[in-house]
Amino acid sequence: MAANKAFITTIGGKRFDPVSPEAEDIDIDDIAHSLSLICRANGHFREFFSVARHSINCAKEAKARGFGARIQLLCLLHDATEAYMGDMTRPLKRQLPYYCECEQRLHGQILHALGIPAENQSESAVVREIDDCMLYHEFRIFNGDLLSDRVPALHAETDIGRSEAEFSQTKAEFLEMYQRLTAEEKDKTC
Repeated sequence: MAANKAFITTIGGKRFDPVSPEAEDIDIDDIAHSLSLICRANGHFREFFSVARHSINCAKEAKARGFGARIQLLCLLHDATEAYMGDMTRPLKRQLPYYCECEQRLHGQILHALGIPAENQSESAVVREIDDCMLYHEFRIFNGDLLSDRVPALHAETDIGRSEAEFSQTKAEFLEMYQRLTAEEKDKTC
């Protein structure tokens, strides 16, 4: 890697350029570790609730709604870019198109690196709907804040509002779910 290139160093010791990501630098262990330590809502919840836990709940919600392993996996990985780029609140993100371009490019590279075909528009819409549903219920439970007049139906039993597991337990659960879902997808395509 060139000395003048900007990068972060991951927990796995990789030097990662979030603007020009290389597939070989993407590691599911790095993603699970980082997401288990990043708090949702930019830390504006009354207690710690990790992005990894949110992602696990999104995957559980997809399953409860009857979606297969592919949608569950896309839900599990929908915030994977945050492991490398951090997160930005939606109001600010909407004002920064270059950030959004970088995030989309990185998301595509993560899926590619993990051997997951890119999601189509209808899959993206399902993932976004589930993500928004979890966002609504997280804010309702943690802060008593109702983000809209419409209450989205929650189908899965989640752990929103319960004490966050140790980050190592959350990381392990994230990785176990990833392994199970990728195996299910692989079996389906064989």
